[in-house]
Amino acid sequence: MNAPVRKCILSGDREPRGELIRLALGPDGRILPDVRAKAPGRGAWIGVTRRELEQAMAKGRLRGALARAFKTGALTIPDDLPARIADALHKTTLDRLGLEARAGHLVIGSERIEAAARSGKLHLLFHAADASVDGNRKLDSAWRVGRDAEGSDLRGLVLPLGRAILSLALGRENVVHGGLTDPDAARRLRATLDRWLYFIGPDEHAVTCETISQEPSAFETGGSAPADDTTRGF
Repeated sequence: MNAPVRKCILSGDREPRGELIRLALGPDGRILPDVRAKAPGRGAWIGVTRRELEQAMAKGRLRGALARAFKTGALTIPDDLPARIADALHKTTLDRLGLEARAGHLVIGSERIEAAARSGKLHLLFHAADASVDGNRKLDSAWRVGRDAEGSDLRGLVLPLGRAILSLALGRENVVHGGLTDPDAARRLRATLDRWLYFIGPDEHAVTCETISQEPSAFETGGSAPADDTTRGF
């Protein structure tokens, strides 16, 4: 069954609705992000990056496109709309991680991830922004072995999330790496991640990861978190 297609009000491109972001018109006339596409009433869809959205706001193009979509000029666009969208996509990603963890699809702990990867059971691999390069490299290599992709550039995705945020979202200690063993779960998380990462853009992704990687860990500041990974969890 084909996914429903929607048209971006700014670019005019038509894409599956799961790849776009819905904007809703609130009762008070404010435009708000509806990334789960569940708010009642009419909606307008955008499929642009944060930088492109900010440019469209500055030039008045977003207001005009929204006025046509909602057939009214009585609307208010918050100045921080791009930040609200980024925050909503961030939260949606963490929620999806939590759902897949509770469903038993997530494996954490370097040893468990490596075993799942080498046996071909891993369908998605990700790393915290403050994970060590050596740790990433070791698990990436194991994943390529299990996927029969040695010699390729297949590697886990470095998230713009530090271990502290991942640990909090998953209710575990010191989550540095993670993997999904269910193909449908991997597809769902990848779709959620792709939409968030596309919106913030590669530059913001890189800057966020670099900033997080330079922050002192709990271990370095006297906390109890170990320096690398934990084998607790699924």
